[in-house]
Amino acid sequence: MKKLFLLLTITFLGLTANAQEIKWMSFNEAIAAQKKEAKPIFMDAFTDWCGPCKMLDKNTFSDAKVIEYINKNYYAVKFDAEGNEEINYKGTKYTNPGYNSERKGRNATHDFTMFLRIPGYPSMVIFGTKGDVTKVIVGYQTPQQLLQQI
Repeated sequence: MKKLFLLLTITFLGLTANAQEIKWMSFNEAIAAQKKEAKPIFMDAFTDWCGPCKMLDKNTFSDAKVIEYINKNYYAVKFDAEGNEEINYKGTKYTNPGYNSERKGRNATHDFTMFLRIPGYPSMVIFGTKGDVTKVIVGYQTPQQLLQQI
């Protein structure tokens, strides 16, 4: 019985050690990384209150094929479309002057969200190797749907 338990424990630890995640970074980190090695950016624009955003995290961004593809081909960015991160993009600083850290649920929309004209959440924005927007994917995507579009 002890051998079986030990075998199961080792197997479980081996499986969890191999579990991968998307290597998320901030937008500013991704832009800096692009200057060192040209690679497109995959940005997930989300909000804390968005149900489909949470489903995207749980079902799509945890899929092994999606993780592998995004990590291999993109700098991956998580961007809170109502957060207070300062974004520096093409010589302009974007902030969220209306952000209220005390607020629960919806918050003010970030200026960068407005600049990108993000129509709803979740939205995934693809930036080319020179930092220009090349595609916007709106709404929940299954792993298969997302992989067909990126």
